[in-house]
Amino acid sequence: MERYSLAIIIPAFNESNTITNIVKNCLKYGDVFVINDGSKDNTGLKASKCGAIVLNHNFSKGYDKAINTGFNYATHKNYQYILTIDADGQHDPKEIPHIVKKLELGADIVVGNRDKKGRIAEYLFSFYTKLIWNISDPLSGLKAYKIKLCKKIGYFDSYDSIGTEILLFALKNGMKVLEKDIKIKQRCGESKFGSFLKANFKIIRSLTLSFFKKYN
Repeated sequence: MERYSLAIIIPAFNESNTITNIVKNCLKYGDVFVINDGSKDNTGLKASKCGAIVLNHNFSKGYDKAINTGFNYATHKNYQYILTIDADGQHDPKEIPHIVKKLELGADIVVGNRDKKGRIAEYLFSFYTKLIWNISDPLSGLKAYKIKLCKKIGYFDSYDSIGTEILLFALKNGMKVLEKDIKIKQRCGESKFGSFLKANFKIIRSLTLSFFKKYN
């Protein structure tokens, strides 16, 4: 099985039930970095035991800041690509080679387009990006990036964008963004975005801020 010059970043908060399986399957394709975001269980220990590089937060800083930590670490290494994948078991790591292939063929970003979404606000955000750029799932946690793009913007997130800031940077600057249709599995445990109302508020906030964000 081919292994790529790929840093796989997995933000994780209390994901001890799923983290071992996710890490083992991701290691087939690249180096795995688990950002243990202040977990109260043994997420970090399990991830380390099965071969991941674990970067620990002393307390939970949230999804975007967890991936920021992984990005900051990986962009100083000699990888060609960075991929983010959720720790809750919804994404199938078998999609990774199909996504990386699109990067190899010239895409700057590849977005895993989920077959279903869980929140009203997700559909609103999707309508916005589909209408303007023909991108259907900006909030997907399964995305892959060329490392040179990550270095150009210099960070993963600056305004709690729920993983959309680099994507919008690329779209607004005319870079090549492609999608890969994926099927998602039932999530194990609670949503990383919190309650229904809290999650929808975060998404609407991110969408609103994206209208005003300026990119050079």
